[in-house]
Amino acid sequence: MRKGNPSIPAPGEGKRGEEGYLGYLLRQAAGAYRLKVERALDEFGVTQAQFAALTMVSAYPGISNAELARLAVLTPQTVSVIVGNLEKAGSLIRRPHAVHGRIQHLDLSEDGHALLKKCRERVYKLEDQLTAGLSAEEERAVRRWLVAVATADAAQS
Repeated sequence: MRKGNPSIPAPGEGKRGEEGYLGYLLRQAAGAYRLKVERALDEFGVTQAQFAALTMVSAYPGISNAELARLAVLTPQTVSVIVGNLEKAGSLIRRPHAVHGRIQHLDLSEDGHALLKKCRERVYKLEDQLTAGLSAEEERAVRRWLVAVATADAAQS
């Protein structure tokens, strides 16, 4: 019997490799990708969560904090902090809802659009690295699988 700590495998080895649980491997891959995005956007002072928020506000102008939280797959508390920080930095603009005073609509400022453009250039390079070596059909299969995983519970409800 072996005493002491077991040898921890590197990513891609043992249970951290093809023998691992799919859920763990998905989380491991997401963590590795998040770290790459954080490093790529660090120069701009933007986190992956802030990038997601900027992207969703650009795609769906006028959304509320609650809608942003759902779209960016973040907690409402996290979105509240992100929105506050992006607003202080001049990247986001909040305006009150016409009827519901507590609801705020979010839009990107001109600076926010410029920041998002710079961030996208970096992230698109990472996206290209993710699909390097995949055929178009393999990429479509991966995309279908990821969407199926993300929407499985919604389909059962």
